[in-house]
Amino acid sequence: MQLHIYKDSPELIEELAKWMTSYINQTLQKNERFTIALSGGETPKALYRLLATDAYRNKIDWNKMYIFWGDERVVPITDDSNNAKMAFEALLNKVKVPLENIHIMRTDIYPDLAANEYEKLLYKYFEKQETTFDLVLLGMGKDGHTLSLFPASSILQDEQHWVNAVYLEDQKMYRITLMPSVVNKAAAVVFLVTGSEKAKVLKEVLNDVVQTEHHPAQLIQPLNGELHWFVDKAAAADLESEIPDKIP
Repeated sequence: MQLHIYKDSPELIEELAKWMTSYINQTLQKNERFTIALSGGETPKALYRLLATDAYRNKIDWNKMYIFWGDERVVPITDDSNNAKMAFEALLNKVKVPLENIHIMRTDIYPDLAANEYEKLLYKYFEKQETTFDLVLLGMGKDGHTLSLFPASSILQDEQHWVNAVYLEDQKMYRITLMPSVVNKAAAVVFLVTGSEKAKVLKEVLNDVVQTEHHPAQLIQPLNGELHWFVDKAAAADLESEIPDKIP
């Protein structure tokens, strides 16, 4: 695990964009494609907007990018809370990614069917591969959730499926989510965490004993890949100095 701490969110986003660009280009020197699972949320939106600018857009071979999502709210793609809609508006409509390379999670069919369909798609890409995604971008909520893996959820113990649908009673909403079984086979996983409201849970996730029922983000432990936490100083305020591989 590598922890990257930056003074604020803008600096974090700039440094992550540099890191991603370098990592993508290094991977494409060895492979014919780069597969990435995108995250929703305000911090990723800022990252996507930066990647769409002249400073970064032309540094990536978008024709070789294959786009997936980590999770999705089961709402129409025209809904502002839809993660795919956000990614298209912030990034994908502004770069030359072939449409056939973009794989949204469907929200126009029953959630269980959509999850099963997405899982079959991922098997077509990754079933015979040593790793799955080249990169998975994740966020973390102040309750310790990541993807649509929430504390005490009924799907947390599922180690078989790569994709699940889950109904969240407090949100009155279905969501579709990748599962740790597929994410932990990725070549690299990056968490983006910003803001003082995340400081307490970030400390608990990184420093405390493993309690995945309370902190589902702890379920993300790549088997053979890299794990990076990109955080700002506000989110890192409670961290202990002895955390390994801290990058100031």
